[in-house]
Amino acid sequence: MKRHEQAIEKATKSINQAKDKVSKNYWRLNYHVASPAYWINDPNGFIFYKGEYHLFYQHHPFTSQWGPMHWGHVKSKDLTFWEHLPVALAPSEEYDKDGCFSGSAIEKDGKLYLMYTGHKWTGENHDTDLEQVQCLAVSEDGVSFKKIASNPVIKGAPEGDIHPHHIRDPKVWKHGDYYYCVIGNKTKEEVGQVLLYRSEDLLEWEFLNIVAKGGGNFGFMWECPDLFHLDGHDILMMSPQGMVSEGHLYQNLHQSGYVLGKLDYESGKLDHGSFRLLDYGFDFYAPQSTIDDQGRRVMVAWMAMWESEMPEQEFDWAGAMTLPRQLFIEDGQIISKPMPEVEKLRNNLTQFENVIFDGKRVFEGVSGYCLELDIVIDAKEATQFGLRLRVNDESKEETVLSYDCNESFLTLDRNKSGKGLKGIRKAPVELKDNQLHLRVFLDKSSIEIFINGGEKVMTSRIYPSESSTGIEFFAKGPISINSLKKWNLDKSVDVITKYSKSMAEN
Repeated sequence: MKRHEQAIEKATKSINQAKDKVSKNYWRLNYHVASPAYWINDPNGFIFYKGEYHLFYQHHPFTSQWGPMHWGHVKSKDLTFWEHLPVALAPSEEYDKDGCFSGSAIEKDGKLYLMYTGHKWTGENHDTDLEQVQCLAVSEDGVSFKKIASNPVIKGAPEGDIHPHHIRDPKVWKHGDYYYCVIGNKTKEEVGQVLLYRSEDLLEWEFLNIVAKGGGNFGFMWECPDLFHLDGHDILMMSPQGMVSEGHLYQNLHQSGYVLGKLDYESGKLDHGSFRLLDYGFDFYAPQSTIDDQGRRVMVAWMAMWESEMPEQEFDWAGAMTLPRQLFIEDGQIISKPMPEVEKLRNNLTQFENVIFDGKRVFEGVSGYCLELDIVIDAKEATQFGLRLRVNDESKEETVLSYDCNESFLTLDRNKSGKGLKGIRKAPVELKDNQLHLRVFLDKSSIEIFINGGEKVMTSRIYPSESSTGIEFFAKGPISINSLKKWNLDKSVDVITKYSKSMAEN
């Protein structure tokens, strides 16, 4: 395994050479996980292990472009303050020489196991000329990982209408006496599906069935599946590629969502309902969940989108993770809420109550670029209302959040948000007792909006200038801001740790 250690050392050296410069970029996020430098995408191996949350991510540690995938690594005691750890996995063997693709983590006999997809190219066409197998790596301390000698543990594809090459992203869990994993796949005719496997020891795996398959407008490939039980339901989360837009739905290049159902562990089939989106914004993909010692189901996703313009790439970094979110089931759908631990970052509360106005309104002390807003608005007789964020009237920068009372849509408009891609996204939202409740999280280059207690969420990257800090409310017709609370949020990522110090010494 010396090759693996050497590959990790090479990646660490590359990151350390760039991280100081990267840390000075204005768009670096204060309380969202990103790598110290260079490219990241999907969250991987999200797990609560020995009293701490471990989060891994797809990582190219040599440029800000996608490349041969490694696994970056952070950990946290509270899902809020994160420490960078050494790179966990690097391509080093014949079976994963072109990438350690996405996967998951599980604890067994006190050790932390990573199950991932070993990837290699077999020709020039990156859609057809590839080979993907499933592999294991193990750690005694949750920091240093060794690939097992018997890799790969799942070779090739089973018989049947199963694409032999696109078979990736194992998510592993234990149920009863067995370990199970779901793996993303597609049929030979380009229809997305998910495969289910079973094992007694993580080493020998038996294919059970195609647990779920698309039909109609359900994409040509299902990536990053996650199957778990929550509040009486079995839930399959996945990221379908190739869904065609339908009105306000499926506007991104690829989508992420879920179906609710019941898994028959004997037949390996999931009886499920219709597909629902997990997020209605621009930048949300490959969500992965874990369960912690409090029994909470926690989810995190990649806060970016494939083939999007990423202005931060110019500054040698790209991509970030969303805020961790707790999942609940209410009225037959997933509700996503920020983890309560994020409130540790709050300071300097500014608040107002029962303010009625028509037109425009600015509130003293309500501005900034790294903050949380908690707002309850009574629509009264208005036809439209909302707020402008990250405003700079001189440079005409703004990110606009507006509610249309006639159409019952909340719209996020980033056409004037600064650098990067433009456009709008809409979420269908019904007022409750004629009121709209918003929790808005702004970081230096991101916005996350939790609507009516997490019934809908909109997540997006935005790239305004440093001077764009204004916040303005507006209404067509009278509205009442029943409650407005604003907190500044402290920095909680990229803090110096003993691990980042030791990395710097390598």
